[in-house]
Amino acid sequence: MVILVGGTVGSVSEDYEIFYIKMGKIGFQMTRVSKEEWVKRYGKILLTGVLALVLSGCFGGSKPEKEYNKSAQGWYDAIERSIAGNDLEKADKQFLSLRSEHMGSTLLPTAMLALAQAHMANEEYLLAGYYLDEYLKRYGGGARGDYARFLKLKAAFYGIHDINKDQKLVADTLQKCQAFVASHGGSRYAPLVRTMIVRLQMAQYLLNADIARLYDKIGKPEGAKIYREKNKKFIYKPEQIDNPEGGFLSSLNPFD
Repeated sequence: MVILVGGTVGSVSEDYEIFYIKMGKIGFQMTRVSKEEWVKRYGKILLTGVLALVLSGCFGGSKPEKEYNKSAQGWYDAIERSIAGNDLEKADKQFLSLRSEHMGSTLLPTAMLALAQAHMANEEYLLAGYYLDEYLKRYGGGARGDYARFLKLKAAFYGIHDINKDQKLVADTLQKCQAFVASHGGSRYAPLVRTMIVRLQMAQYLLNADIARLYDKIGKPEGAKIYREKNKKFIYKPEQIDNPEGGFLSSLNPFD
């Protein structure tokens, strides 16, 4: 073994001499050599080491994961890993492969619900809605179908960011929530959906009141009257509703 005592080859001047200790079986000896002699003795060793490191980086790494012709379980495991790594774009592509290669797999519905929830957690509510729609088309019955319908309502609710800009979404989501309660009143999710209905009705009340005030400002009392009449069907009073200051969901979110 050789231990450098002074300098490196790259920093040695022409007349600089390198000290090194050459270890032997019994003892050691200190030898004084020139730069040229040091390079001649150990340059090939260093070059061989560098080449070995480069080649190991090029050829010694793990093989890339095969992205075709997997078992259904293999694709599902890959989807789970991508979700855990928050690579939802990759997970979406892997789901397409799972569905293409294993159309009858029992893992398809589980993967759909997992991807729907992952996209909801990432605030990608349209993509979450896509997976839930696909799930309900194929597997709409039973308790899991009930859960998927609830998740679809929840995704629509979370998708409302501004009641002034999302007026149609507020009205549509309210209608769908009311339809859910009417047809699935005994569902375990019905209480949460009823809470969503109350919050959406409050949002509709605030929206109608804002529109009425706007008509008053521009001198159109008849328009203001129409929207105040709409609010008479609600049981709420203005003093019972706090106008949200930090966004719609901050005050009206039933899941907080």
